[in-house]
Amino acid sequence: MTLSSPPVTFNYGVWVARYPEFVNIDQSLAQAYFDEANVYCENSICNPALCILPTLLNMLTAHIAWLNAPRDAQGNPSSSGTQPASAIVGRISSATEGSVSVQAENDYPPGTPQWYQQSKYGAAFWAATAPYRTARYLANPTIVVDAIYPYGPGFRGGLS
Repeated sequence: MTLSSPPVTFNYGVWVARYPEFVNIDQSLAQAYFDEANVYCENSICNPALCILPTLLNMLTAHIAWLNAPRDAQGNPSSSGTQPASAIVGRISSATEGSVSVQAENDYPPGTPQWYQQSKYGAAFWAATAPYRTARYLANPTIVVDAIYPYGPGFRGGLS
């Protein structure tokens, strides 16, 4: 791996093993969803969540696939599905069954939790990234100067 290459590459087999509901999505479409996930979650060695980055990117890929994949006749995600993915944009705020009624809200800016809450995969991603979305305060370090060795132990500055 070089500094310019992303640390995580998409592994379709691992992704489908973890999310078998996407087995009908072909590898090229899944790769496109992974590439899109990289827009929302930085795939670089500078990401503070580097140790769990493959898991996070797979969660986010599943979320994007759930939102965008065409559906087969049973409503399952599929590359060759004939039905479009859900036409509803936003999260469902109310639903009834008799006489079928659905209400959705889309009153949030991009990157806010409601977008992630549209699927269980996005909700899992949002929960898993909570520690990485907090501010990190680094106070100025306290420097203690030793009167005998002001430049640290072992440095005698020409004194013998």
